[in-house]
Amino acid sequence: MRRTGSPRVLGYAAIAAIGLLGALALRRPELAIVAAPFALLLAVGTRGARSPELTVEVELGTERTLEGEPTPMTIGVGSGRAVDRVELLIDLPEGVEVADGSRARALRLRGGESSDGSLAIRCARWGVFDVGRVDIRARDALRFVTWETSVEHVHRLKAYPKPLTLRAILPARETQAFAGSEVAVVKGEGIEYADIRDFVPGDRMRSINWRASARRQGLVVNERHPERNTDVVLFVDSFADVRLGERSVLEDAVRAAAALATRYLERRDRVGLVGLGGVLRWLQPGMGTTQRYRLIETMLETGVEPTYAWRDVTVLPARILPPKALVLGLTPLVDQRFVGALEDLRGRRFDVAVVEVDPVRLLAPGRSESDRLAFRLWLLEREVLRARLVALGIGVATWGGGDGGTDLDSALEGVRTYRRYSRLAHA
Repeated sequence: MRRTGSPRVLGYAAIAAIGLLGALALRRPELAIVAAPFALLLAVGTRGARSPELTVEVELGTERTLEGEPTPMTIGVGSGRAVDRVELLIDLPEGVEVADGSRARALRLRGGESSDGSLAIRCARWGVFDVGRVDIRARDALRFVTWETSVEHVHRLKAYPKPLTLRAILPARETQAFAGSEVAVVKGEGIEYADIRDFVPGDRMRSINWRASARRQGLVVNERHPERNTDVVLFVDSFADVRLGERSVLEDAVRAAAALATRYLERRDRVGLVGLGGVLRWLQPGMGTTQRYRLIETMLETGVEPTYAWRDVTVLPARILPPKALVLGLTPLVDQRFVGALEDLRGRRFDVAVVEVDPVRLLAPGRSESDRLAFRLWLLEREVLRARLVALGIGVATWGGGDGGTDLDSALEGVRTYRRYSRLAHA
């Protein structure tokens, strides 16, 4: 521990120094006699002070939590020697706050004694936070000497995005070969009625439609649509971010991606992730609870990194974007590189849809006439951009984030309607 002087020590030292200097300068020995007790007290107090040999342990109740949910933290303090006063201050990173209790503590310890305290911390936003740094200050019994140090017990706390209510999701146009919850367009073994046809040798008896057979005077069987799974790739734009205070379009995009990933995985679909930006991140499609944790923890590392490279989908491994996959982009549509990647995917005949995390709600036109005109032109450019994507067959849903505007369900309903009618028109 680093040894420092307390204000009392500095005061005594100043009195002793003034007395001795005054005695020498004024040739008055009585001044030295007055200062002598202070110097003696200072010498005895500082010479007898010994390092307190403190040990501090920090433990977290869990390594994973939800944003806004309290997480218990336990702090244990022990000392090899008696300490008159120990002061602790929990140093929390930005984005983490105290939910219950106080991050400052003061206590007295006997030799060989230990003390445990607890508090609850809360993550104000999703992300990965390193917690466990403690600033320590200890004083001796006479309050002459102060020891200061900092200890770090690094615990990585992962705060998952708060789940969004999502009743329905966006289905893919084509299904895969494995069992799932999506009704396939093709015919096969399933429970969804498709059509009837004449009986042929090898058909199962339970497939015979006896009422239709009686009317036709020949055996006919029911055909059905099977329930299959789909491949979904969440395409998150991390080229740019728009912020206003604590609100951020990138944070809302990650929150929506986590909700969509959870909902698709519950349907036994395979879900993958591509974070396209200054740093390229991807996770190939998979199923199950393990895949959900992998997806969300990969999203927690998503951030805006500066880059001047023109990144597109050609840098992605082929297995990340399997055939017949639904590519669901989450973007504020403010960077042309991501828009170009969406157009490229559509040109490769991927099934593409876009959830636009609206940045307009976080911006305001300037006060001058030229600023207001520039803002209107920017809004018109965004309308042209949406129309260009729609002309390519890409459905665009505008979502206002979690600020009480249009919810994600309502935004996705617009894309579902567009895809349904565009498919009918194409047929």
